[in-house]
Amino acid sequence: MTLCIVGAGAMGRWFAETVSAAPALDADLTFADTDGDAARVAAAEFDDAEAVSLASGVPEADRTFDTVCLAVPIPAVEAAVADWAPRAESAMLDLSGVMGAPVAAMREHLPDRERASLHPLFAPPRAPGNVALVADSVGSTLSPLLDAVREAGNDLFETTPEEHDEAMTTVQAKSHAAVLAWTLAGDDVREEFHTPVSAGLSDLAETVTEGDARVYADIQERFGGAEAVAEAAREVADGDREAFAELYERAAAARLEGER
Repeated sequence: MTLCIVGAGAMGRWFAETVSAAPALDADLTFADTDGDAARVAAAEFDDAEAVSLASGVPEADRTFDTVCLAVPIPAVEAAVADWAPRAESAMLDLSGVMGAPVAAMREHLPDRERASLHPLFAPPRAPGNVALVADSVGSTLSPLLDAVREAGNDLFETTPEEHDEAMTTVQAKSHAAVLAWTLAGDDVREEFHTPVSAGLSDLAETVTEGDARVYADIQERFGGAEAVAEAAREVADGDREAFAELYERAAAARLEGER
């Protein structure tokens, strides 16, 4: 299988490593990126992998691959689907982190080819983990790639584009906003003072801030949710003792409901 991974960042390299480790796959890898140096660095990590610099942002007109994997930023994924659809002979999948837009674009531009959208719900250094999957049209080309992801210890679970994108507002955008707000509002204290709650938040702050700010900004822009977090914080700040107790009980009830 010839596999072109568009986007030579951490997620694209994670997918390449996962595929390369599968004994049943014999993938001929190509990395394509607007940053030619990034493509070359990524290709150097894998035997016989090729690097392509996309100086104009689009692929060569006469180059095709069995499968194209898009590991590009959220704002770029729809255009990338349209640009790369003519280069995907059998299949396309994306790892952008949003599902509604790329799935719709793939249905439009690749109606007769295999299509899937994956969202690893972790940073690559923390793999393996849960991977959301929209198996929109999966056959003999994409099935071995999905099997390789499973064989690497990841738990693939199927969802819909709508369910996924709605969930990301809570599990990513609102969560990141809350953790960043706590980090910005907090003061520096001695380690001995930390409670289990504040220590946990400190660990979460480290996880969030060790990533790429541009990726987090893309998530906030696409999924929103910060306003709801700010509104809830304002309710806590403005409420008297009785109002605080009511908010506390509401939060406890919401947590129990979520655990069912």
